[in-house]
Amino acid sequence: MSSLLHISASPRGARSESLALGDAFLSTFHDAHPAVDILRDGSLPPFGPEATEAKMAVFAGADPTGAAAAAWRAARAAFERFAAADRYLFTVPMWNAGVPYILKQFIDVVSQPGMAFGFDPEGGYTGLLTGRKAAVIYTSAVYGPGRGPAFGADFQAPFFADWLRWAGIADIAEVFFRPNLATMDADAGRELARAQAVELAKRF
Repeated sequence: MSSLLHISASPRGARSESLALGDAFLSTFHDAHPAVDILRDGSLPPFGPEATEAKMAVFAGADPTGAAAAAWRAARAAFERFAAADRYLFTVPMWNAGVPYILKQFIDVVSQPGMAFGFDPEGGYTGLLTGRKAAVIYTSAVYGPGRGPAFGADFQAPFFADWLRWAGIADIAEVFFRPNLATMDADAGRELARAQAVELAKRF
């Protein structure tokens, strides 16, 4: 059965702009695609020394053992939950010009050899998550195109879109809500982003 997995990077709950836009997307998506399961999974294992040891062992063509093997099983379980979906919605607020740490941790957990990617010493990386598509809702409170360096820089969308493509997900649709809160004129931008999210959900 086809499924859509929603991965939220925001801790703000009801006050989150990215989650509000994500909720509008999901409500419309459910009405337009009632046969598609909508999944949410907030579980995420740590990726510390044991998991790193396991990753390096796999890179070297060996099997992890002991605590490293247990950490590798946890990472594989997280990856398999992710890979089971064929559509994704990511709601991504900007933190310190980039993505929140919890999203980076998610990326680090699931980006494993033989799972998200293959590697050849001569050909380099090959993304293995092909045949899937992603909708990404980006929000930021200060940064916006054309506002100058005093308002920050964008290491959010370029980084995340590059990771998706690196993992093999080439079908990517994006919605941006980047109001200039210094002018306190965010309502028009919010409504436009919501309309874009709703229209995207209908055809996603």
